[in-house]
This record gives sequence, C-alpha cells and structure tokens, in this order.
Amino acid sequence: MEKPCNSSKVIEVTVISAEGLLLNRKKPVKKNACVVVRSDPFNSRSTGMDREGGSYPSWNEKLVMELPVRARFITVEAHSGSKLIGTANIPVSDFAGGYLPENYLSFLSYRLRNANGEKNGIINLSVKVKGEGAKSGCGGGGSCTASCSGRPWTGVPPVDGSKVSDLGIVTGIPVRYRY
Repeated sequence: MEKPCNSSKVIEVTVISAEGLLLNRKKPVKKNACVVVRSDPFNSRSTGMDREGGSYPSWNEKLVMELPVRARFITVEAHSGSKLIGTANIPVSDFAGGYLPENYLSFLSYRLRNANGEKNGIINLSVKVKGEGAKSGCGGGGSCTASCSGRPWTGVPPVDGSKVSDLGIVTGIPVRYRY
C-alpha cells in the first residue's frame, strides 16, 4: 500500500518594488506599504513596512517559503497598513515549469487588482525554486510516488493523474512571421 506523500519545494521570493499603488482608486499611498506572499492558506511570509516610498515603495526583501507540490499559484498581496490595496495570483508554471532548471532566477512583474477587480498598481519580484532543501513527508518502509522519489520536481502534475508525456503538451517558441 502506498503511503501518502506530502512533498514540497523551497522557493525564494524577492519582493523588489511596487508601482502606482492607490487607495480608493484615486489617492496615492503615502506610507506603510508592505507585501504578503502566500503559497497556500497556511503558509505565508511578509515584508517589512516601506515607510517612505509612497505609491512607489521598495523592499528588496527575500522571503523563503515552502511551495506544496500541488500548488497551482502563489498569491501576492500589497497592503497599506491594515488595508488591502491589491492582489495578484502568480501561476507556478511561470517560475517552476518543466522547462526551467532548478535555481533559475525568474524576474516577474504583475498587475495588482483591488477587491473590485480593478487595476491598482504593479508588483515587481523575482522567484527561484531552490535545488537543495526540498522538504519531504514520505515515511520509511513504504513506496513513494514520483514526487517524492529522487527524480527532479518539474512543476505541477496534471489534475487527472496522467503523465505529462501522455498529454502531448508542446512548448513553442514564437517566431517572427512576415506576410
């Protein structure tokens, strides 16, 4: 009988800065901006407060956290004091797809959306999936699934449990075409 396996990778998210943060869609943020990064509902890290950056805060803060193997996205929230300014859901495939090697540093910028879904600033960050330090919850004596074996972790498995190679997924490279 196969034992359940709770596997995760360690990610390093560096929250660099934000641009154009507004309160109430009109008023620029003046001070006390911070960012919360969540990999699941029970795992989050936050930056310190930027007390001087206003609506263009800068943190350049590294947050190390676990990313569950079944996670589909991480959530980034910008706050001013206790008020939520904007949120962005970042797909795990943007920084941990099967085509990216471990320890690859991805620089990302995402549009933040307020509670009404309206645009409210941009968040700039970098993400690295650490090659060493994977956390594994496999018990001894039982067999483990591929996600806990010694094979490399290559991103999010398909929902139906089939192998990615069976799905016929192709990674394309855009090329310039002239009429």
